[in-house]
Amino acid sequence: MQMGFELNLQQTQKLIMTPELRQAIAVLQLSSLELAEFVQEQIMENPALEIEVAEENSEEVAATETAKDEKEKFDVDWHEYFQDRDIGYIKAPREEYKEINYDNFLTKAPSLEDFLLTQLEMSCCSTNEKNIASFIIGNIDKNGYLCTTLKEICDMYSVNLDKAEAALKLVQSFDPPGIAARDLAECLLLQISHQELELNSLLTSIIKYHLEDIAAGKLLKISKSLDITPEEVQQLVDYIKTLDPKPGRWFADSDQTTYIVPDVAVEKVEGEFIVIVNDVSTPRLGINPVYRRLLSADTVDINAKKFIEGKLNSAAWIIRSIEQRRLTLYRVVNCIVDFQKAFLDDGVKCLKPLNLKQIADQLDIHESTVSRATNNKYIQTPQGVFPLKFFFASGVDNYAGNGVSSESIKKMLKDYVINENSNKPYTDQQLTNILKAQGINISRRTVAKYRSELGIVSTSKRKRY
Repeated sequence: MQMGFELNLQQTQKLIMTPELRQAIAVLQLSSLELAEFVQEQIMENPALEIEVAEENSEEVAATETAKDEKEKFDVDWHEYFQDRDIGYIKAPREEYKEINYDNFLTKAPSLEDFLLTQLEMSCCSTNEKNIASFIIGNIDKNGYLCTTLKEICDMYSVNLDKAEAALKLVQSFDPPGIAARDLAECLLLQISHQELELNSLLTSIIKYHLEDIAAGKLLKISKSLDITPEEVQQLVDYIKTLDPKPGRWFADSDQTTYIVPDVAVEKVEGEFIVIVNDVSTPRLGINPVYRRLLSADTVDINAKKFIEGKLNSAAWIIRSIEQRRLTLYRVVNCIVDFQKAFLDDGVKCLKPLNLKQIADQLDIHESTVSRATNNKYIQTPQGVFPLKFFFASGVDNYAGNGVSSESIKKMLKDYVINENSNKPYTDQQLTNILKAQGINISRRTVAKYRSELGIVSTSKRKRY
C-alpha cells in the first residue's frame, strides 16, 4: 500500500459561536426583570451606552422655558420676607395637628421568632425559665415545629426533665396555637386544647390514634372503633381539617414576596388580538455621541481609539441583541395567539395542543429559538397571566380527529369532580366514560394521571357520609 501526502480543498459551512452571538442568545432568554438588570449592568460597564430620553417638542420646550423665566422675574418669596422683618409683634405660627400613620414606621412583618420572643418578654416566669424558653424558640422551624429534643434542652441548661417540659409548655401556650409541637398529632391537640369543645374527647381520640385512617379515607373504621355513626365521624374529620398543620408558615419568608411582570400583553381591539411587548421596565438604549466624535478626532491616540471602538461595537451589539429579542418575542407570541384564539376568547377548555415545532415551522426558525424566546416569560391575556410555556400543552385526539389539550381535559375533570355527588364520587373509569361520551379518546390510566396532577384524591378519599 502506497502512502503519501496530498492537499485537498474543501468548502464547508460551520457556525462559529462568537462572543456576540453567545450574548444575543443569552439576551433572548432573559425575562423583562432580568433584562432590566442586564441593561443597568451594561450601562455601568460600558460608557458608550446611554439611556435615550424621548425628546419633547422644541416649541413646547421654548415656551416652557420662557414662562419659567417670566415667573422667576415676578415671584417673590413673601413668606421669607415676613420672617425676616422685625415689627415688634410676630404671631406665633399655627401648628396643624396631623394624625400620625404608624404604618409608615413598619419596615417589615415580624418573623415567627420575633413574635414568640415578644410574648415571652411579657410572660411571668423566672430568668432561667425564660432562657430555656428562648432556646426553644430559637429551635422552631419555619413550619412551627420544635427541632430539638427535651434531652438536648436538659443537657444544654443542666436542668431536669420537668423544668424543660415546663418551659416547652410555656412556649406552646403562645400564639399561634399549635406552635412548638414535636409532631402533627401534638400540633393538632394543642390547637383543640385552646378551645372549649363538647367533643374534645372524641377529637383527641381521632387525632391520637386515627390520623393515618383519615389520610386513607377509612372513616368506617374510625366509626366502628369509636362506636359512633359515619356521619358523626365525618363532622369531626371536617373540623380537624380546619386546623392548621403548619402554624408557623404564615410567618415564613414574609420578606420574599415575588412579583410577576408580564413580558408580553395581548389585548383585543375591535375584534382583533394585538400583541404588545413590555418595554416599560427596560430603558431604551443609544450610543453616546461623545464617543462617536472622539473616534474621529485627530487628537486621540491610537490606544484610546481602539478602546473606544471596542466599546462602541459592544454597545451596538447589545442594542441589536435587545431589539432582536423584542422582534423574536413579538413574532413567536403573535404566532401563538393565532393558534390559541379560541382560548383567548373562551378560556382553558378551548386550549389546543401545541408544540415548539409547529411555531418554529410557521416562523421558519429553529425550535431552540422558540424555546429560548418563551423560557421564563409570562403573558397577560384576557383570561389572566400565564407562563408562555403553558401554551405548549400535549393532548389527545377526539373522535373527529381534532386535538384536545391536556389542560382542557384537566379543566373538564376538575369541573366533573366539583359537581359530583359526594356520597357517590366518580371512579376513574366513570370519568373516562364521561370524557369518551364527549368525544375524547382517552384511557383510564391517563385520567388517573391527570387527576393526580390536579391534586384530586382517589374515589374512596373523596367519599363523604
